[in-house]
Amino acid sequence: MKRILTLLTLLMAAIACTSGDTDTTPHNRFVRVEGTDLITADGEKLFIRGTNLGNWLNPEGYMFGFDRVNSAHLIDEMLREAIGPAATDAFWTTFKDNYITEADIAFIASTGANTIRLPFHYKLFTDEDYMGRTASQDGFERIDSVVEWCRKYGMYVILDMHDAPGGQTGDNIDDSYGYPWLLECATSQRLYADIWRSIAHRYKDEPVILGYDLLNEPIAPYFGEDVALLNSKLKALYRMGFDAIREVDKHHIVILGGAQWNSNFEPLEDCNFDEQVIYSCHRYGGDPTPEAIASFIEFRDRVNRPMYMGEIGHNTYEWMASFCQTMRQNNIGYTFWPYKKIGRSSWVGFAEPENWESVKSFAQNERSSYQQIREAREAAGGQETLRTAIEALGEAIRFENCTVDYNYIRALGLNAE
Repeated sequence: MKRILTLLTLLMAAIACTSGDTDTTPHNRFVRVEGTDLITADGEKLFIRGTNLGNWLNPEGYMFGFDRVNSAHLIDEMLREAIGPAATDAFWTTFKDNYITEADIAFIASTGANTIRLPFHYKLFTDEDYMGRTASQDGFERIDSVVEWCRKYGMYVILDMHDAPGGQTGDNIDDSYGYPWLLECATSQRLYADIWRSIAHRYKDEPVILGYDLLNEPIAPYFGEDVALLNSKLKALYRMGFDAIREVDKHHIVILGGAQWNSNFEPLEDCNFDEQVIYSCHRYGGDPTPEAIASFIEFRDRVNRPMYMGEIGHNTYEWMASFCQTMRQNNIGYTFWPYKKIGRSSWVGFAEPENWESVKSFAQNERSSYQQIREAREAAGGQETLRTAIEALGEAIRFENCTVDYNYIRALGLNAE
């Protein structure tokens, strides 16, 4: 009888192990939080230094040289009016294939960078129409490629939901419709949580993933009296995303950005949901001295969690060098924005192909009626001129066709040979 009871006890224990939480991945495989520091699996302090792969999976107009056409859906609509739907679908496939390749990741690693922040659009994980596809989106395929390249070259990846369902910012950067509807729409919130759960489930055992950046720059400051009310809803929205992740992934870091361009952390008091939550600030321009980020430092020290500068850039070499020194002195790691764009003010720039001015002219012209679309197309040189220039851009963006700004990279305190 004693032997039977022992066997039954072992059997029940096995059943309990398989029916409950099956996450047995050792915590020490992942980057973790210790006070205001990040610690690697080897027990070493990690100071984040790297870049953002902006514009690849979340196109923004200014990185193509556009002004009026400044978000993903507006760019896509303009291209379809210029060269038609089939040619536009083909362009987006080429664009995704060529904009970021293993050569780009190898180059970033060669500078001594250790982290890549990867902005993505939520539509890449749905069957919504996006970047040339209307079903079977390739978000996981694209992220998987970066993860494998970063594993090969010894870097970490931060996944950043830059464009959330409904829009979390209310400006062009989230590809929204002019208001942060996510903060008010339960349907969008459920989709936001579902996507994070799906992403976390896929990467729960992946040590190359440093963490999940739940929302980029939530709640722009443009909405008057609504801003305070929207800010008051941010903590609950973050909790929803956090809980969805923790259902399937107990270990990876979760990153919370402040409101109003990741600058206002008042809405994030008491958001240390568990031991693996950190915070992300952004800064463009202004004073490069510690006084400029005093509020970030004060919040960081009060909540005793790491503060990470998720975006910074678009300035002079001297300003960037000075600000990088400020961040190093104050233990705030950084990923500069962006890695690649048209022209300069990035790590790597690509040149405008022949007749790209015609594309910019078409994008800038009034196209609110079909007659205006026809007139703008002809004024820009016609379909063939536009198609040739757009197809040429698909090749101009390849790393081997780009120009490296070595002075920019040196200003970041990285290696530029």
